[in-house]
Amino acid sequence: MNVYALGASKNIGYFATVRLLAKGATVTYLLRKPEVFDEDETIRSYVKAGKARLVKGDALSIDDVARGWAEAQAASESGHVDAVLFTVGGALHHFSVISGAHIFPEDICSVALLNVMRTIPANQRAAPAQPKIIALSTMGSTKASHRRLPFVMKIFYSWLLTPPHVDKFCMERVAAYCAGWPFPDETYHADLLPKGWKTLEGMPAEGSFKSIAILRPAWLTDGPAKADEVEVENKGKRPYRVVVGDKDSLGYSISRKDVGHFIAEEAFEKWGNWEGKFTALFY
Repeated sequence: MNVYALGASKNIGYFATVRLLAKGATVTYLLRKPEVFDEDETIRSYVKAGKARLVKGDALSIDDVARGWAEAQAASESGHVDAVLFTVGGALHHFSVISGAHIFPEDICSVALLNVMRTIPANQRAAPAQPKIIALSTMGSTKASHRRLPFVMKIFYSWLLTPPHVDKFCMERVAAYCAGWPFPDETYHADLLPKGWKTLEGMPAEGSFKSIAILRPAWLTDGPAKADEVEVENKGKRPYRVVVGDKDSLGYSISRKDVGHFIAEEAFEKWGNWEGKFTALFY
């Protein structure tokens, strides 16, 4: 598998790509600071083997994202990228007792995904050459998802995480437009996305790019990958729950490493089960 990874210098993207590398994949990382891996012996070993490729660039720069696509395609004899892992996230900029946590820039996820979709190479815009794109969102980003949170988490998320959730909501809106999914609340924070974003240069036509999946993990922890322990003890039964759509009640938390496990071992491997869906992950 030939993978293009954005936002994978740490956390979920990192854990998922290390698993993919261990399975034989080639991963091209778009990194603002490639030196982040200078002391990482795991990644350095894959760099030396030609399996991990580090490209300096910023997901907020459309030119950098396009260059990342070109580098990723060059890593494959077929000239194709098989999968895109989009785990871009914003760093905490400031905190307000009234309005909660604020990221900067406030539209980092939505604009970065716009850049990814606008720069998809011409030879991969139509099925069946479309790469599998996984975009990381969060539980509670939409009104329907928020309604299914545990009561305590509804209060907590509403107070603490509204600004970053608005960005994730707009990111999901971009994905839904490209894939042709119904998406409610079109007027909710419509101003966060660039004016006329649907007709920006390079933007896929509505419904023309189906090969997308959205993951919505619960509150993220730094715990271990329970899935690795369970696979040994319980013949592969997952320790976390997976809920598709907005039908069932949701849970409280999940570790970043278990989300990485799901991405590498389930989502990309069994793409037909997850393509075109919003999938929640929690214990």
